[in-house]
Amino acid sequence: MRRLSWILALGLLLLPAASWAQGMPTLNIGIGQANSPQQVSTALQVLLVLTVLSMAPAILLMTTAFTRIVIVLSFVRQAMGTQMMPPNQVIIGLSLFLTFFIMSPVFNQINDQALQPYLHKKITQQQALTRVVDPMRHFMLSQTSEGDIATLTSVAKEPQPASVKDVPTMTLIPAFMLSELKIAFQMGFMIYLPFLVIDMVVASVLMAMGMMMLPPPIISLPFKLLLFVLVDGWGLVVGSLVKSFTH
Repeated sequence: MRRLSWILALGLLLLPAASWAQGMPTLNIGIGQANSPQQVSTALQVLLVLTVLSMAPAILLMTTAFTRIVIVLSFVRQAMGTQMMPPNQVIIGLSLFLTFFIMSPVFNQINDQALQPYLHKKITQQQALTRVVDPMRHFMLSQTSEGDIATLTSVAKEPQPASVKDVPTMTLIPAFMLSELKIAFQMGFMIYLPFLVIDMVVASVLMAMGMMMLPPPIISLPFKLLLFVLVDGWGLVVGSLVKSFTH
């Protein structure tokens, strides 16, 4: 009886929802036989758009400032020894908003030169794609070292480009990623130094006092947090990250 009463109660709860849903539109997705080449072309365009959307996170990681920012912020957290503080969600969220802040001139240029003219049917799709790629290439070239481009060009067994315009995009993207990783690790090394000095001083003091069984990170953590707050560490790190993209 108890089970029957639960079934009746659940039916009474779902009855208004079912009656309300009768007036809602439905969407059916299926696979059928195409009657014209235009239908095949439309289906391929939809498939291409879905593929691009699925690769959007990877594109964001590979062609923007996100990689350098998230690595440097992770180094800051690890150097302070605060374990999971700030949490990963905060690190990634701050990295995303800083990426949009740094990339806003590029995104505005893409919107003005490619997206809006294409929406107003002033340029073709191919012209819009070209105008989207050009600002991104200009940004990546400004942050990529010539050595990384030369290395990947030689690995691909391609002739060395005569100018930056001749660098293929498929070579530029991994070269840009290598440069971003190199700069991020250099900044991480500079961030680690003051915290390493504090750890060494605390460890030396504890050893001199004969307290060798006490873990030094327990004592050094408050001093590292105090130093980081007094020098406005987050402001310095974020300011350095933003300035590193403006040269």
